[in-house]
Amino acid sequence: MEKIVEVSPAFDKRDPDPNKNFGVHGCNLKFLLKGERGVVQFLIYTNWHLPHVTKDFERRDLGPSAWQPMAADVGYHSPVPMDEEQEPITEHCEYLDGKPCYYDGSGLYAEDVFQDMLREGDIAIWRHLEKYYVNHFGELI
Repeated sequence: MEKIVEVSPAFDKRDPDPNKNFGVHGCNLKFLLKGERGVVQFLIYTNWHLPHVTKDFERRDLGPSAWQPMAADVGYHSPVPMDEEQEPITEHCEYLDGKPCYYDGSGLYAEDVFQDMLREGDIAIWRHLEKYYVNHFGELI
């Protein structure tokens, strides 16, 4: 089993032209547990924004929830369908070494992982991901 942590950068892709406006987003933290049968992930939206975006948000006084990290997703990347009618989200998944990706996840379960992480640290994340892997793919190999 391989444990991977990714940090994706914040961005500001706002534009006055609505057809070119792709908004803003903070850094994401993604924890991935990769095994022979697939990959499971836990995603956190940190709400850590680029400095000029933070200043803009502060001027607008968006309130404390704009700055709180958010448990976004716990899910799996599978090279084979996990349900009869499941379609691949991509034909070349970066987490599955270029194989097709059948993905599903849950924001609700992510909140449980997040709360345990706050109390126990990353050990709780890996424990949840191992359990999630076994529930979806079978034994850890």
